[in-house]
Order: sequence, then C-alpha cells, then structure tokens
Amino acid sequence: MDVRIGLLQLVAVLALGFGFASPAEAQTRPEIEQAMKRATHFMVDKVANRGGYVWSCLPDKSRCWGEIEAYPTMIWVQPPGTATMGHLFLDAFHATGDQYYYQAAAKAAQALVVGQHRSGGWNYFIDFAGPRSAQKWYATVGRNAWRMEEFQDYSDNATFDDAGTSESMQLLLRIYLEKRDRRFRPALDKAINFVLKSQYANGGWPQRWPRDPRAPDYQTYITFNDDVAAENIKFLLMVHQTLGDPRAIPAIRRAMNVFVVTQQPAPQAGWGLQHTLDLKPAGARTYEPRALSTHTTAANLQQLMSFYRWTGDRKFIARIPEALAWLESVRLPKGQERNGRNMPTFIEIGSNRPLYVHRRGFNIVNGAYYVDYSPEKTIGHYNAFRSVNVERLWADYRKLAASTGAEVMRDSPLVSTHRVPLPRYFVTNLDAGSDLNAGGSVKNADRIIADLNAQGWWPTPLLATSNPYIGPGSKIVPPGDFSTTHVGDASDTSPYTTDKPRTGISTAAFLANMSALIRALQAHRGGERG
Repeated sequence: MDVRIGLLQLVAVLALGFGFASPAEAQTRPEIEQAMKRATHFMVDKVANRGGYVWSCLPDKSRCWGEIEAYPTMIWVQPPGTATMGHLFLDAFHATGDQYYYQAAAKAAQALVVGQHRSGGWNYFIDFAGPRSAQKWYATVGRNAWRMEEFQDYSDNATFDDAGTSESMQLLLRIYLEKRDRRFRPALDKAINFVLKSQYANGGWPQRWPRDPRAPDYQTYITFNDDVAAENIKFLLMVHQTLGDPRAIPAIRRAMNVFVVTQQPAPQAGWGLQHTLDLKPAGARTYEPRALSTHTTAANLQQLMSFYRWTGDRKFIARIPEALAWLESVRLPKGQERNGRNMPTFIEIGSNRPLYVHRRGFNIVNGAYYVDYSPEKTIGHYNAFRSVNVERLWADYRKLAASTGAEVMRDSPLVSTHRVPLPRYFVTNLDAGSDLNAGGSVKNADRIIADLNAQGWWPTPLLATSNPYIGPGSKIVPPGDFSTTHVGDASDTSPYTTDKPRTGISTAAFLANMSALIRALQAHRGGERG
C-alpha cells in the first residue's frame, strides 16, 4: 500500500484510469436511471455479503480479492470497498430521489457497524466468521504476501492506514445526518471517540490504536503516511460543522500543531512518513527506511498553508521557506528524472543523499528488503521517485505571506459557528486506493449502458490477481530475479497485474460507471432529486 497525496479523489482517479469521456446526453433520464437500478440490484442482491463488498471477484465467486485474496466470509473496508460503495449509493439517492439507494447505503453502513472494532475504528477488512477465521487468514494468505507487511501479523486494534477508518467514519456521519437514523448514532459516537482518544497529547495520531504489544513498534509512531493526520482533521472538521461537538476544535488545533513541531531543523527542514514520540523521523515497514520523505514534506507544506488560512497564525508558514529550500536541494538533476518525477522518495538524514529500496530473494521466507544509494532496480511496488512542484509551492507561499491573518481567515471553518451541511456528492471525491483494477477504455454514458450485461454487471478484465495460498515458500534461493516485480514465486500471495486477466466483477468499475451515469443525470434538467 503506497502512500498517496491527498484523499477525497476517487472518481478523479478512477475516471482517469478508466478514461471516461464527458457523459453524453443521448440517453434519456429514464434509460440512465434504469441502467443504474439494474446494476445496483445486481451488486446488492448477488455480490454483497451482509451489505458489504470486496474489491473484485470471479463471476462464480470462487475467488475474491480486496487488496489481496479474501475469504468468502470477508468484506473489505479499505477503499474502494464497503464504505466507498455506501457513499456511492447515497450519491445515487441524491441524484434520483429513489429510496432504494438509501436502503443500499444503510446496508453497507450496517455491515461496517457489525465489523467495527471495539475501540471504535476499523481494520482493513471484516471477517464475519470471527477472530479465529481472521487469524487463520493472517497466518496463511497474509503471512505469505511478501510485500504486504500489514497483513503478515494479526493485531487486535484498528488502523488509520489507507483511509479505511476515515472513509467509514464519514459514511456513518453522512448516513446519520441524512435522516437522523438513531441506529447509526452509537457507532458514530464510538468512531468520534476513537479519533479523540487515540490522539497523542502533542496532537499526532499513531498508525494503529490501541497499542497491541505483539505488534511492530511503528504502529505507535506519529503518522503522516497515507494522510493519517490530515484525514482525521478533515473528519473532526466535519463533526464540528455538522454536529457542533465542542471537542472537535481543540483536537484540530492540537493536530495542526504537530505539523509544526515535527518539522526537522534546517538544512533538512522536512518530515518523515512517521515520527517517534520524541518527534524524530522513524522507519516503518522494511521498505520504509528511517529518512525524510519528499512527497510527505510537500503534502505537509500544503497542510500548513491551509492551517494559516484557518487561523491567521503565521507560525504555520514561518518555516515553509526552509522546507522549500531543502526540497530544492534534493531535486534530481536535469536528465535524471524518472517518468516525469523529479524527486527521490527518501532522503538520508544527515548526508542529504537519496536512499533507494531494493529486495533480494523469492518469497517471504528467503527474501529481504535493503537500502542503498543506487537508483537502479528499485522495488516495483513502492515508487522510488516522486513529482513535487516546488515552484507552485513557492508561489502559494508567497501569496499567503503577503496577506494578513485577518485577510486569509475570513472564511475560516474554525471560526464559524454556523452548521455546514456535508457535500451532496462524495464519490466524485474519494480515493481509488491500492486497487490495481482501476483501468480501462474510454467510455461515455451510452457506452456504459450498452456494456451492462444481461445479468446486470459490467464485465471487467481483472488485471489484479494473486497466487492462491499453497503454503510457505522454500528457504533455498534459486537463480532468478524478483527484485522489481510485484510478486515473488508461486508461494507469494501478494497481488500483481497480469497480462492474461480473467473477466470478473469489479467494485472499482461499478463505482466509476455509476458515478459517470450520475454525472449524465446531472446533465439533464432537474439532475438532483434528493
């Protein structure tokens, strides 16, 4: 699971991946609504498991996947999974006024309620068969996924990683506010308390909470990776604006401050993916070394500029020039960029040299990750290079620096006491996550409707697949090279893309197609009914 710059981008990502054109208006509104209803009936009646969803499955459901292969008793929380589907159904409800979509969203939300960890958050998936089944999965499928270190050991806690908890909390808030349905309020309150109780006194959040003493230490580190802090701030802001919870603003202010205190001293005035409780950059997974991170630094600078707009406090932008100077110092020389990416991902603390991650071996048994200074043959599943627009960051900073605090915070969400409704549509703004199936050909609404098959689903080439679990791999390292692949030998259960995909059912395809049809409805007069 690679890090991403910003959440709330699903259809933007999926639409690019699937190559959707602007929706055509050739179809009538009834024709569009009929196609949406048929596709949704299939997902709700034939694909859903107690209201929840995985990422993809074969038509006979003999194999199903989330980020990696799932048991038949599982649903996926990590986007684009169950909460993403719930958001899509609420979007469809708003676009059509059809109560059927609200009920579909309520079923997805209820599935999340059933699988909510007692702490109030969520794990990557929910196994309706219970903890023993989940632990067996971790010990077999998860344990042998060489590059999927989050799945190699069972932890009795909940995770902020990959926005699964964030997206689920937002769905519970959204569906509760839709009709003030009291059955969702206890789970929503648990989720709000989870965010508040898991926050450190310095304002940061760990990757997972509460601490499981058997788990790796990095689960407790202050985490910026996958926008953990930014996502929690966003959710607390939603809680403040919609419920008026008096605990939200103090927690947001503490969270904003952790961005300030974790910035490292010049001349390396950046941030790591995560930091120890004494505020130093730290390593995490074995392919995430202790280092400064260029894309995390860029994302944090954008956050600091937002915090200045919210507060008018110049402490949030005071050290931005130091960070930008550091980013400029590690920019790759002209001609050495990789696929348009101008920054190494990791920079060594002290030397300011790029660090590159590699691996050797064939599987979880005989394989290992290591770090050196060579940019050649880096691992394929975690990008060694990033694209950072330093010039744009400088321009944004200079514009803010020339403004007074009173000018920039005129519309601050922290100051207003007025209730602010949530957006009517979310799936134009959610994240495709790590789903390798997010890709396809250019389509408009006419083509999308035509491609819906007789059973009511969109046949999709499942580019993402995995080796079925066959037991642990060999300790012997034979000749060969898996250094840059997504998957190792036949014992490795990590997902990878195949050039011989089987046709199946894809949640990502459903989300992208349905969102395109919703946009087509909006192109018709009276596009919003709810």
